[in-house]
Amino acid sequence: MKKFDNWNKIKKEIDNLNDKKYFYERDVWFTKLGCNVGFEQDGNGGDFLRPVLVYKKFSRSLFLGMPLTKVIKKEKFYFSLKLRGEKTSVILSQIKLIDSKRLEYKIGKISGNELIKIKKQFIELTQ
Repeated sequence: MKKFDNWNKIKKEIDNLNDKKYFYERDVWFTKLGCNVGFEQDGNGGDFLRPVLVYKKFSRSLFLGMPLTKVIKKEKFYFSLKLRGEKTSVILSQIKLIDSKRLEYKIGKISGNELIKIKKQFIELTQ
């Protein structure tokens, strides 16, 4: 059973935050994604955290993010890479507009070459 009520309490706290996080494209942050509907990617644990790749930065407060998973799949919706020595996959189909208030802490950064490959695969996926 999903814990929507727990997430709603945390979401209200997030919305009242005023601290600015400095983030850049290619960064990977643990992000409070919350408790979502259906097959949308959720955060895990009591804080609803999930690693997210900053795919495209729009402003100091807003970016397009792609969640990561430890599940390695060789499908067009996933891009596999190593982050901090561990295999992970970027879930291309779960791209989402995210406010920087949801960012908790940075855990790494992917290479520029990997981002180029991700962008190419994402464009192919959406055509």
